[in-house]
Amino acid sequence: MTVTIRPWRPEDAPALAAVLDDPGLTENLRDGIPYPYTQEDAKAYIGSVLSRIPGELFAYAIVVDGELAGSISAERQGNIHHRTAELGYYLGRRWWGQGVMTRAVDLLCRRVFAGSDVLRIFAEPFARNAASCRVLEKAGFRYEGTLRCNAVKNGIVLDMKLYARLRPELCPEDCPAGCPQK
Repeated sequence: MTVTIRPWRPEDAPALAAVLDDPGLTENLRDGIPYPYTQEDAKAYIGSVLSRIPGELFAYAIVVDGELAGSISAERQGNIHHRTAELGYYLGRRWWGQGVMTRAVDLLCRRVFAGSDVLRIFAEPFARNAASCRVLEKAGFRYEGTLRCNAVKNGIVLDMKLYARLRPELCPEDCPAGCPQK
């Protein structure tokens, strides 16, 4: 299986709509993604991504063996955090549990660190989302703590976990053997 990430294209809209038109997929995502998810929604998203200032949003389609499988992005933060980016991602259900997202996260981190001045990429998955936490750990992110009662999703107050991956040259000496950052 070949996993790649590439810039979004307007012609990705039908495939993106098919991936996101799954009510279970958005359970572990932030609010704002409509359901049902239409091709018009996909066109609007892709248009918004393509109109962003280069270097502020690093947004890519995840492609598995030539087929669009999901989305991944790192968004630069502001003010004193302008050299930090927040990671976000989702993957169509049929590709879950196959190592696709771990590979995509690693590819994105390498691309962002090689092509920008970003020092740190962080993610905040819901604490209940063990699969997403595991993806981050396998992709070289370190667990930094739990953000207690940090979100409300579908009326439920949830904890979130904070993970981060640093530029390779900033990787601490106590990183475990095999850390992809080294």
